[in-house]
Amino acid sequence: MRAMLLREAEVIVGGLSKPGKMPCSAISLPATACKTGAKLAKVPGSICNKCYALSGRYAMPNTIAAMERRMEQLNHPLWVDAMVALVKRQPFFRWFDSGDIQGMDHLQNIIRVAEQTPETKHWLPTKEYGLIKSYEGMVPENLIIRVSSPMIDQAPLPGFKLTATTHAHHEPFGQACNAHLNDGHCGDCRACWDSTVPNVSYKYHHQTLHEVPVSQLKLGLSDFQ
Repeated sequence: MRAMLLREAEVIVGGLSKPGKMPCSAISLPATACKTGAKLAKVPGSICNKCYALSGRYAMPNTIAAMERRMEQLNHPLWVDAMVALVKRQPFFRWFDSGDIQGMDHLQNIIRVAEQTPETKHWLPTKEYGLIKSYEGMVPENLIIRVSSPMIDQAPLPGFKLTATTHAHHEPFGQACNAHLNDGHCGDCRACWDSTVPNVSYKYHHQTLHEVPVSQLKLGLSDFQ
């Protein structure tokens, strides 16, 4: 079987996104299509309540069209092969600078891509807690799945090996992301892709925050499954 051409792969996938502040390419889907994120967007004090992927350049018509095109292509029978062709030459890759996992089939396909690109370090941030909990297969070492706490200033969620948090009025939980000190750029930091870093804590970047103590919300993972 001949190798897939990059131009063919781009058509099948719908193209990759290229966040200027990241050290690599990514893939973005519409934030409005997030399963758990759509619920969290209605919760004051959640990280999704003022989602960055619903404004700025993500709200531009050409960006929206590109994300919707990628959504439409997720079930293409050659999607995994196309993603492998696009990713395999990259040392790092980020899943979802916008959007999230769409279901178990999607997660399994992502894992297949990681398995077939062992020289690429994959970072997958997600709020699909139930999906990650229910997955019983093996996750390749080069795929770093970080489960993100839903609330700002909430501690890392228990029961997950690798996590992410967002701090505003609280000290960082674990290793802090310092991109906000570097004009939003990662620089030479690759903590998000590092399996030896249990939690990465991101500085909340909005000017205002509607503070709702996590203890008052009494949220559990079942609220978002």
